[in-house]
Amino acid sequence: MLFGVCLRWVFIYEKGYQSTDTAVSSVFTKMKGVGYTNVSGTERVWDVADYVFPPQGDASFVVMTNYIVTESQQMGKCPELPGTHNCTSDGDCEGGSHKRTGHGQMTGVCVNATKTCEVLAWCPVEDDHTIPDPPLLMSAENYTLFIKNSITFPLFGVTRSNLVEGIDGRAIGIVVDWTCNLDANVKHCKPQYNFHGLYGNPAEPDKAKASVGYNFRYAEHYMENKTQKRTLFKVFGIRLDIIVQSLARKFDIIPTLTAIGSGVGIFGVATVVCDLVLLYLLPKREFYKNMKFKYTDIQKPDPDSEAVSIETEISKK
Repeated sequence: MLFGVCLRWVFIYEKGYQSTDTAVSSVFTKMKGVGYTNVSGTERVWDVADYVFPPQGDASFVVMTNYIVTESQQMGKCPELPGTHNCTSDGDCEGGSHKRTGHGQMTGVCVNATKTCEVLAWCPVEDDHTIPDPPLLMSAENYTLFIKNSITFPLFGVTRSNLVEGIDGRAIGIVVDWTCNLDANVKHCKPQYNFHGLYGNPAEPDKAKASVGYNFRYAEHYMENKTQKRTLFKVFGIRLDIIVQSLARKFDIIPTLTAIGSGVGIFGVATVVCDLVLLYLLPKREFYKNMKFKYTDIQKPDPDSEAVSIETEISKK
């Protein structure tokens, strides 16, 4: 019975009769759909080149859902935002120093109008204290994400690919799991898609171990009247990370024989271990000893009777 349990464990659960291999994978993504915004009377239509970063479709990319725009910035001197570095005199603003939450290098001047330090930076400085609510690009309901995932198992020479569409943009972690039994028809080798949130629960930001959400900045530079200017965007979005994991199995005589030999060896060791437990650890070990071993008494011959026998034999001769 124990031997049968070992065989079932090795061959059915662990599949010890098969060789295994992991895949070499590639992922290609493509977004489809447009978005529309109307900010302060300015209408704009956003296509894939505007709201996907990077636009070429890597395994990790960002879909923009909201943004803050600061237009017509140029290099110069201007006051910091209220609350960033307040001051009452020039002595509060150390010239040449920087503040981690600031926007540039302080000039040593306190601007009376704003009661903040003057900085050398891209002016006017960005004000990102107010985020548009609701998100500007979440009204678009026709976003579609296409994922093409191709894998190759080098050991078995098998290549498979799959295309999926219709991700609604809520999940930010996509795990593509290729677990294939190549003893069956290769058409059954299909991936499973799982979605996971990687930045905590937006409904409970206080309980999140990391900051909820994702944002970054980028700028569009241009020349105006021989002066370099830029439009600064702070982008909020959903980051999608596509992770591929794989395992393929196929029958192989070498691991089969190895598994059988291991099972036989384990069965032999198990017999010895069971005997040791029954003979020395169980409360009724004496009963088991009596049933396993049979004891016989060895009686020594009586010296006197032996002497008599010898004498009798001599006398007969």
